Amino acid sequence: MYAGRERPTGGFELFAWFFMRISGLVLIILVLGHLAIMHVIHTVDEIDFDFVVRRWGSPFWRTYDLVMLWLALLHGLNGLRMVIDDYVHRRGWRVVSLAALAVIGFVLLAMGTQIIFTFEVPTGQMASGRP
Repeated sequence: MYAGRERPTGGFELFAWFFMRISGLVLIILVLGHLAIMHVIHTVDEIDFDFVVRRWGSPFWRTYDLVMLWLALLHGLNGLRMVIDDYVHRRGWRVVSLAALAVIGFVLLAMGTQIIFTFEVPTGQMASGRP
């Protein structure tokens, strides 16, 4: 017998239900790729500001990191939304909790997106000042 939440039948909850499953699968692939590149292929000694400059010089890697950021944050925020719905029973506290979650989520998404979009790759010389 299944003891968890039942599959929703429609509306936003059905979209959120599908999103959690699809984003979870995509995140597994993205995170495993990230871990392989950052911890297996390259060592900690190689990863510095110049490494990030070279990596983010490519639109592919910026998009990769942006998709991973958005999916991870939205996946986590949706999970926290479900926890709040399950455990915060008073309507007032639920509204306050969900509003705080939305504000925090928006701020984190905006900050991460702004950093990825506005990061400028230094031209002419390496970022550390070495030729």
